[in-house]
Order: sequence, then structure tokens, then C-alpha cells
Amino acid sequence: MKQICLLGATGSIGGSTLDLLGRHPDKYQLHSVAAQRDDVGLAQICEAFRPQFAVLTDDVAAQRLHAHLRAAGIATRVESGAAAIESLAAHADVDTVVAAIVGAAGLGPTLAAAHAGKRILLANKEALVCAGALLMQAVEQGGAQLLPIDSEHNAIFQSLDSHSRPPRGVRRLWLTASGGPFRGWAREQLQQVTVAQACAHPNWQMGPKISVDSATLMNKGLEVIEAHFLFGVATSDIRVLLHPQSAVHSLVEYVDGSFLAQLGCADMRIPIAHALAWPERIESGAPVLDLAMLSRLDFAEPDRDAFPCLGLAYAAIETGGTAPAILNAANEVAVAAFLNGSIGFLDIANTVNATLNSIPLSSAVSLAAVMAADGYARAHAQGHIDARRRS
Repeated sequence: MKQICLLGATGSIGGSTLDLLGRHPDKYQLHSVAAQRDDVGLAQICEAFRPQFAVLTDDVAAQRLHAHLRAAGIATRVESGAAAIESLAAHADVDTVVAAIVGAAGLGPTLAAAHAGKRILLANKEALVCAGALLMQAVEQGGAQLLPIDSEHNAIFQSLDSHSRPPRGVRRLWLTASGGPFRGWAREQLQQVTVAQACAHPNWQMGPKISVDSATLMNKGLEVIEAHFLFGVATSDIRVLLHPQSAVHSLVEYVDGSFLAQLGCADMRIPIAHALAWPERIESGAPVLDLAMLSRLDFAEPDRDAFPCLGLAYAAIETGGTAPAILNAANEVAVAAFLNGSIGFLDIANTVNATLNSIPLSSAVSLAAVMAADGYARAHAQGHIDARRRS
């Protein structure tokens, strides 16, 4: 029985993971869960799976969860705070950590799991985007296994002949993108985009932040940075293709001219199941891709003029140091402002660009340096947004 620590348990990745654990109770046991402030969702998970530990970052929500579980006669121990989540990730009884906390808040727990030598199923982009070199160093020093469960990076992992860094015989990595709800739109058409439109992803069921990132193509830019650190491939050899069917999740191009790709339905249970059981395979419950019904596969280059976030991400990783952390922090602030109606869709990229051009860069030599850059970038991005609203 593998003991699973699920960080970000109440999100979409958490839900898919729980579905898989429920399908294979003979193989996996839920040891612990963590979320930010959704005590109702975490209570339902505790009632169904009876984990040993449950942690919420919000103290008041944790108190509500504790009271609810005690009234229900459930013995799950409830704690609160970021330090408690990091302790869960490094717990001696845990075999596998599913790192699915959204945003920079997932950085500390992921590093803790790496230092503790865990198998890490990584869905948290920011851990690699903000501190890729630090995380890969921690993985090596701690003897951890880092398995991606983003559909694109998991597809690359499955399509590689070797898992050396960089992988042998590879010419390029190709990340596919659906293009989101605005694929083919000109920049002028994006002026009046609404939150509802941006969150209406055509193929995937995702949370609002990730849906907006997909709509701006920032999501794909972050994935380029992730792939650079995860696979040790130069960013010039990582390309992005629009693929509206979302059937080919990514491709590996080899020096002999061969392309290997992973195909499947748009269901996150497939990459999660692969990483949970690797190097074995387990049934995921996902529908089977009907190739006859699919009938065609379309690919196209992304429009970087209409969707400048992709280019900003490439520029950040080429600049290096804390630039990717600044990019990520400014984007988080800008997307939150868009979701609450404070700025328009095109202002997201403008805010990120202004922040990248204004914050002094430093070396990402420690978590403290990364978090300092993160804080400066958030403050500047918010100041930029406030100034635009006043003008």
C-alpha cells in the first residue's frame, strides 16, 4: 500500500487523484490532504477516505474543519499553516506526494518533498518556473523522483527513449496547446473579452486561474520554462504548436527525424495514473480515444502578436535568474485582477511586461531570493494595476 499525500486536494487535480485512489484501494492509501481554505471540500474528502492528517492554510477554516470532523467521529488530525503543509510533504510515512497546490504557495512543500526523497507527482507549475534549478538540485540531493502530471510534460516523459538530462538523441520538444477559447482571434477582438469567455476552455475542465492562463497562452509559456528545467533542454529547442483537438498532448522530435507522441482523451486521470503507477500501468477510468471519430489532427503556429504572454515567458527564461519568478508573480496578480474585473484581458500581458522591465534581477540562488523577487513583483504589479485604474 503506497501512502499518498495530496496537496491541493480540493482542486481539479485533487479530484482526479481521489477518483484514481478510489479505483485502486488495494494499491494506494490517502495518508494526508491539504488545501487553502475549503474546509467543506476537505471535510467531504476526510469523510470518504479517512486520512491521518488534514491541513488548511487558513486558521479559521481549520478550526471549522476540526469541529466538523470531531462531531462526525472522524479521527483525522487537523492542523493549519504553511509550515504544517511542508511537514506533511516530508512525513516519514509518505511514499508519494501529489503537488497540486496552485501558485507560488506550492513551492515550499514541493521542495520539502524533494529534500525528503519522495516520489513527487508535479502539477504545480510554479515550483519549476520560480525555482527550477533549486528544485532539480533538491531532487538530486534528496534522491527524489520527479514525475510530471501536466498532460504535456507527462506526454513528453512517456515519449522519451531515455530519462537522462538532457535526453539522448533528442532534437526538439514540441508542446501542444489547444489555443484556448480565443484561438484564431486577432488582438483587436480581444479588447472586450469577458471573464466568462476566458474561463470557457473548449477541451479541459480547469480552475479559473489556469483557464485564463490557457486563454492568454501564458500557461504554455510557463510550460516551456518547466520543460527546460525538467528535461534539461535549451528553450530554443522547445517549441509550441496549436492543436485544437487536444488529442496529441506533446511530441518528441529525435535527431533521426522520428517523432514520438502521446495521444489520449483530455482527461487528467491519464497522466496522473501513469505517474502514480510508473513504471507499471493502471486503469484510469478515462474514456478511450476514438481515433476513427477523431479523423484529423490539425497543427498551427501560435500568434505571438495577439498573445504576447508566450513571448514574455521565453524572454524570462532566456534572461534567467529571478526573471521567471517575477513573470509568474506578476501574472498571478494580473490574472486575479482580471478575474475580479479590475483590468481587461489585454492588460494581463501589459502588467507582466511592465513588471519584468521594472524589477531588478538577481540570482535565484536560494528560496529566500526567489520569494523576495516574488514579493517585489507582486507589489509592483499591483501598483501598476492601481495606477491604471486611477488614470
